[in-house]
Amino acid sequence: MSVIFNVYTDQLQHTSSICIAFIKSKLKQEDFISSFGKETSKARAQGEAKDRYMPRATSKKGTRVLLSWGMTINCILKHRAIVDRFKVDKTIFQQLEARDVGGARDEIIDLVRRTTNGCTMYFDGWDSLGTAAVLRSIAHELRSMKDPPPELRFGRIIYIDCSTWKSKRVMQRRIAEGLKLDHKTKHMFDKEDEEDDFSGVDPASRDEIRDVAAVTGRIPRMGRSMIIFLNGSDEDVALSRFGVPGYNDNIIIWTFRRRFPTKGLLQSQYHNTKQIASKLRHTKVIIYGFTWSYPELRQLTRSELSELVREEAASVLARHPCMQDDGLDLVIDCYLYVLFLHHTSFYKGTRRLWANHGANYWMCDGIIQGDRTREISKALYQEISFECDDASFNSEAFKERMIPLHSSYYLVYGDDGDFSPRIIGKRHARWISITSKKKLAGEKMKSILANASSIILAFESTNSPHGLPNDLMEQCSNLRVLILSYCAFNFVSPLFQHCQTLRFLGLDHCINNNTTELETKEYTSAKWACLHSLWVLDLRYTDWGEIVSQENMDLMGNIMELNIEGFMCHQFTSQLEGRLPNLERLRIVKPLRPAEASKDINNSFVGKANLEVLDLSGNNDMENLPTSLSKARNLQVLVLDGCDGLENVVLANPLLRSFSFDGYGPAHNWTSMVELPPESSRPKCPSNVGKKKDVKTSVISLEGCIQLENLFLRGLPNLEELDLSGCAIKILDLETMVTDVPRLKRLFLLGCEQLRAIRWGSYEDKQRELELLCIDTRPGRVPRCARPSIAHSKSFGLQVHVITADARFTRSLWIPIVKSWKKKLIDIRITSSNICGERSSEEMSKLPYDQKYHVVPAARLYNDVFNSDAVTLMDAFPEPPTSQLDRHIEIGEGGRNVGGEMEVYDSYVGNLNSLMNNYIDSLHVHDTSASTAMASTYICDLKWCRVERCPRLDPVFPRRAYPSVLETILASHLLMAHCIWSKGPPEQPWRYGFASLRHLHLRSSPSLQFALPVWSSSFDNLETLHVIHCGSLRHVFELDKMHYESSVVWFPKLTTIHLHDVPALHQICQFKMHAPTLETIRTRGCWNLHRLPALEGRKADLRKPAVEMEKDVWDALEWDGVDAGHHPWLYQAPVHSRHYKRQRLLRGTVLSRAAT
Repeated sequence: MSVIFNVYTDQLQHTSSICIAFIKSKLKQEDFISSFGKETSKARAQGEAKDRYMPRATSKKGTRVLLSWGMTINCILKHRAIVDRFKVDKTIFQQLEARDVGGARDEIIDLVRRTTNGCTMYFDGWDSLGTAAVLRSIAHELRSMKDPPPELRFGRIIYIDCSTWKSKRVMQRRIAEGLKLDHKTKHMFDKEDEEDDFSGVDPASRDEIRDVAAVTGRIPRMGRSMIIFLNGSDEDVALSRFGVPGYNDNIIIWTFRRRFPTKGLLQSQYHNTKQIASKLRHTKVIIYGFTWSYPELRQLTRSELSELVREEAASVLARHPCMQDDGLDLVIDCYLYVLFLHHTSFYKGTRRLWANHGANYWMCDGIIQGDRTREISKALYQEISFECDDASFNSEAFKERMIPLHSSYYLVYGDDGDFSPRIIGKRHARWISITSKKKLAGEKMKSILANASSIILAFESTNSPHGLPNDLMEQCSNLRVLILSYCAFNFVSPLFQHCQTLRFLGLDHCINNNTTELETKEYTSAKWACLHSLWVLDLRYTDWGEIVSQENMDLMGNIMELNIEGFMCHQFTSQLEGRLPNLERLRIVKPLRPAEASKDINNSFVGKANLEVLDLSGNNDMENLPTSLSKARNLQVLVLDGCDGLENVVLANPLLRSFSFDGYGPAHNWTSMVELPPESSRPKCPSNVGKKKDVKTSVISLEGCIQLENLFLRGLPNLEELDLSGCAIKILDLETMVTDVPRLKRLFLLGCEQLRAIRWGSYEDKQRELELLCIDTRPGRVPRCARPSIAHSKSFGLQVHVITADARFTRSLWIPIVKSWKKKLIDIRITSSNICGERSSEEMSKLPYDQKYHVVPAARLYNDVFNSDAVTLMDAFPEPPTSQLDRHIEIGEGGRNVGGEMEVYDSYVGNLNSLMNNYIDSLHVHDTSASTAMASTYICDLKWCRVERCPRLDPVFPRRAYPSVLETILASHLLMAHCIWSKGPPEQPWRYGFASLRHLHLRSSPSLQFALPVWSSSFDNLETLHVIHCGSLRHVFELDKMHYESSVVWFPKLTTIHLHDVPALHQICQFKMHAPTLETIRTRGCWNLHRLPALEGRKADLRKPAVEMEKDVWDALEWDGVDAGHHPWLYQAPVHSRHYKRQRLLRGTVLSRAAT
């Protein structure tokens, strides 16, 4: 006989012998328990000395039944024995003696008191019941102790409720809030969340933050701490990763928070204790109470179980303030109703068919009442599971532990016998379910049904539905919820016509069994008066047109939800005009009737101001949405799954939050909440595999749906254009939200202020056809903002037009750009300004005069009077080339996080740095306070660069940037920049010099000392050099002596040099400069200029270069002689100003007065 637990040696011997003896003698359970207790008493006594957690409690007979929660006779026959405390590897399993919350609290606190070192404990409750109540009670008890003993003295007691699990990040935030960390630490969460948003990290997958964990880890060391944690996830969580260490006497008590009435961990895994220990690998002690879910081991009485359910409900009530005024009975009634639905065999047979109405049942039956019904229903819906399967639901256990029929809370009649459970109360049955045809006969059943508020009559699926007596419900004066499934009754005189309090009516596969009365019988409103009280009408595959006739709908003034499945098509909405004013949810799905070609539905939704949910799934014949849909201003959810005939979908409903169009077909089910169908109910593959191309939709426009945040598009092979402009989507996930759209060509996301990232997924398989991507995420943009200028003159395979205020958004552009092999047009602008590119004339007029872009008249600056021979004046200072190229980035006013994105090159995920390095031809940086605005590494394709009004930028290009093919540099109004390109150690300076540079223009940069380092012997393609208002510039080109030591630099194509107000300039190049093709050199205000370029190597047929400068500057120039190609005779006669520059003279002198 083998025993799977690592118990103490004596215990193993005694337990094993007991098991063998039991099997041989086939003792009764009671005899076995008694002998088991006697034989293990010695083992317990020996183990007592080793037990440092808590003493053993004993029963009245002095012995304890050492059977665990999950031990049954069958387990013993499988050679397993469980004692009240045993080990599996290093994990200790500890059973409690307590049978209520208070007792469990005291036992666990005593266990804590006897724990000398730090420890992590897991509490599984009584088969998952009572876990939250016990942990909440422990926290309250410890906090309320005024003078606790030293063993229970904690510096901090932190209660963390993560019952509704979101992520580890959210849990860590709750820990930080419990520790009352400072605002600086809390700011780390916002910063990291924002960073993950731009990286497209799923909120549910976000892990803990190490820096926060480090701060948290330092706090518990200051004293002993108690952490109590409700874990709403399915995985064990190592709190040490959050900075909560298990050392220093810290105690952690936690539990898995399960939705009622699902099983707990130990209960669902009772046959595999090693797996339990493995799942709870960070836990040292596993605590559990007596079992109640196994009939063989009735260790809790019915009253004890009832009290645990009450405590469970109380913990739910405590978590939701919206229910405080409604009391405990409301929560318990909701619990009981769920048990009622789970226990009925009808519900088992059609579990997912009716589970969607969970919250509706509560409201219609009258359990939840008042103005806050919707809020309370939503809160409880998160706490209770309507869709438990047999493996996770305590169905048989709840049946076994309820009391007899005569005082039941609800009744379930089936072919396998009657079932009448009760947890609290002694009222007659309020809710009744009948699934046996035999139980309907006789007056007794009418009497039983008379006081019911909810009745379910559901029979097996058959071609001949069971007939119901016409008078079956004549006495049901309190009936509020009625569901009839596979029933036959008289449609002319329905059996529920006397039920004037009816609020919920559900008919599933019902037929008319009337054979005597004619359907053409005169309509009488009195017969249908019961419809006036209806809140919900649900018709499924029940062909009964009269109940939704125009006359009857006139009676349904209170109806809030109408569902029609497998019956009428979307054209039924034409009858809604002017009717059902309070309708909030409308579903007309999976129609069997074809549409009529001539029927007009455009005015269907006029007056539907309260409509929140519209589901038209499966209406294949619908070609266009009703134009009046825009009148439903409160519409929040629109579902068009399987509407293959729609050509274009154009909506602009401002309150729409969720939209679904699944080409695979309609979902199997929906939810009673204002949400999209759950993923579990969607088809796994297209329902029309052979006709998949029949989904005609080519354009979907949701522009103006400013609250849209949930989107599901799938299986739309002809979709070419998707417009989500103005939507509130934060992360557009093309793996889960928009998938299987292989022909998508145009994607518009203009005015999407909340958009942080696009997750492209496997781009090659999904977006091969993408041709146009237009995005604008600037704040304050109106939904219908202007479209960008689309290039049509050139044939581009992919055009990317993006305006964003945050540079981190460019991470989302890497995949479509890098994965597309087509010719690309890229226009990315990082700015929050509404004006991109050049400033407006109004903005220009506000600038200081010497900072304007247009021509600066030299006469106004110097009061010079030029000779009449001067045909080319300095006021004709030419503008640099300004045209951006096909692949362009602009970084402008209000652009954020530019520096951070430039510092790191990421070729895998992609960011602004990697885009600029590999895919950008032109760059415009202006009006930004960033200190870095250039890629930090090799620039592969950049040809044109303009940088202006960047007061903190220094230098313009960082040390490691390489000017591979750069042709134009335009720099102006750089207050701090001391150079354009810093000196430094390029890996191959002779290869990555400025060989392609054609134009260098510098303006109004007072701190500039030099512009470019010289890394090679020539600037092969430089044509124009313009410098204006650079007061500290000493050399334009300065030698980097670490990499180049020659005394001559060649400029073979330099033709034009304009120098204006550069008073510190000594010479253009730090060493000798040869420009054999120079045509024009103009200077003004360059008072320290010593040298002009040499003309050595100049062709004889070239005209001498024209010169314009002050006479005293010309006279002071240094020359190397004719042989060196450096002599005044080699230049044209210079054009001089008539007067010298104005001198600063002492006030009051004769010369000063003459100068004025």
